[in-house]
Amino acid sequence: MKTFKKILSYPLSVVFYTLFFLNLLVFHLIQWLCFNLGRYQAHKKSVDIFNFFLLRCLNVLGTRFSIENKYNLPTDRPCIFVANHQGMYDIPPIIWHFRKHHPKFVSKKELGHGIPSISYNLRHGGNLLIDRKNGREALVKMSKFADYLNQNNRSAVIFPEGTRSRTGAPKKFAVQGLQLLIKKMPEAVIVPITINNSWKLFRYGSFPMGIGVHLKLKVHEPVSAKSDTPDALVAQVERSITADII
Repeated sequence: MKTFKKILSYPLSVVFYTLFFLNLLVFHLIQWLCFNLGRYQAHKKSVDIFNFFLLRCLNVLGTRFSIENKYNLPTDRPCIFVANHQGMYDIPPIIWHFRKHHPKFVSKKELGHGIPSISYNLRHGGNLLIDRKNGREALVKMSKFADYLNQNNRSAVIFPEGTRSRTGAPKKFAVQGLQLLIKKMPEAVIVPITINNSWKLFRYGSFPMGIGVHLKLKVHEPVSAKSDTPDALVAQVERSITADII
């Protein structure tokens, strides 16, 4: 059965990548038009729809998505979404399913160029691009990012592991950036999210793609960012997320 699935993954991966790159090219133009003609709101709508179609591309591989969320997340103040990171396809379901919270990502600066649609959104959609080799500069930018989120009632998405896990096993959180967001955004709500099975899309590497993956997101109980001990709060959030990784 495993051999058959891997054989089947080759033609399905060709179809997936064809549709995926077509979406990148088409929505790059759509994003450019929306940003230059309609500014933020129009551009955000185009990004939401772009990620909806990325999810449909993943459906070609037999990928299913489950979002377990028992909580009524506020829209009148920012959220800080904190998740483990298993692969690049963690991102489309977060953008689509939490779109009313205006999620903005903290990403490495290298992704700000060279990828149609994705790089454009990272540069123009209110996201933060940082140089991981320059910690001091990254923290200064993170502070300004928090100010932007507070002023515009938008939400942060941060993967404290930094790099994605290739096997699904959690990595130790890098806490400085998250602690800074907590200190600068005391009115925000921290939303821990556990992501499972995303890494299986890359079980064979970039080609062929893994097929029949059930990608799961579980939202844990939100907690207030207002805390006298942000280091303890970060540890609590990390335990919530990693305890449900399977």
